Amino acid sequence: MKAFTQKAAVSAATLLLSSSLYAAGELKLYNWSDYMPQELIDKFSSSYDVTVIQDSYDSNETLLARLKSGVTGYDVAVPGDYMVAIMIEEGLLDKVQPHALENFKHIKEELVDVYFDPGREYSIPYQFGTTSFMVDTNAYSGDIDTLAILFDTPDELKGKVNMFRDVNDVINAALRYKGFETCNSNRAELAEVNDLLLKAKNDWLSITSDGAREMVVSGDAAVTMIWNGMGLRGRLEKPSLQYAYPKEGMTAWADNLVVLKGAENRDNALLFMNFLLEPENAAALTNFAGYTAGVNNTAPFLMDELKNAPELNPPADAPTAEFVPPCSPDVVALYDRIWTNLLK
Repeated sequence: MKAFTQKAAVSAATLLLSSSLYAAGELKLYNWSDYMPQELIDKFSSSYDVTVIQDSYDSNETLLARLKSGVTGYDVAVPGDYMVAIMIEEGLLDKVQPHALENFKHIKEELVDVYFDPGREYSIPYQFGTTSFMVDTNAYSGDIDTLAILFDTPDELKGKVNMFRDVNDVINAALRYKGFETCNSNRAELAEVNDLLLKAKNDWLSITSDGAREMVVSGDAAVTMIWNGMGLRGRLEKPSLQYAYPKEGMTAWADNLVVLKGAENRDNALLFMNFLLEPENAAALTNFAGYTAGVNNTAPFLMDELKNAPELNPPADAPTAEFVPPCSPDVVALYDRIWTNLLK
């Protein structure tokens, strides 16, 4: 029965894709800013006669807050790994069972049975990478592979540091610098983190995610928290920029494409999922965004400068990046209080 059901699902998905092939329509995409090349959107639109309308958000928490507040009209979104788990729990996603799609076979084996969506019932891989920071080596020639750059900033870099406007990225980095566990409910340790952040803030320039790459490329900042692919793009514009692999550790993440509950253009959403799982299209996404594709066989389509990029290929002695699952509600509440204090 199980084998028959899977074959039937595959047949149904194939029929769906072929029957939608010539049907005009729309797809409303809610995505991170500057995260998909227009050329790839145009390719999908012309292939399937589907008009893609894209809006952007600046954090997983913004995405969640807007959807929970009742914002509707979007078909697909691109949440991070832990946010997929939260959105499933909140009933915000359509269980579309993408493993029935023709191109599901291309997904990397290690990204099929993931902690946030076992067996991929709700999502497909989009891009994955790490979160660290980047330093302009024209402004600082010392060791950058330490979180001390952010939290005990050298004199040469004071007033030149930009931090992400992301509660989890900032607090997790501070916890690692103190040698504490992530998803931490120890009030004494969190009090130390709170004090660390308030003190370090005096040496920062800004707390923003939007335009982080542009800030270090232009020279407005000498240090910024950054995702590795965005860092790669920054270095290609300004070769003095270097991506850090801090000895205290760093965060790994995996962004994913999901279909939102109640999507008006569900068929086109499934078409889009299948389209992005095609190796050539996944490579086009990597060539633009600079992160790692979640599917196999992209190498023939990748630009040469990505194949050996230091931002995508950690040194042998770099610590293993850590995936951080969703924290419990009590931990989230404690983090929110620290974050509110920091932003005052």
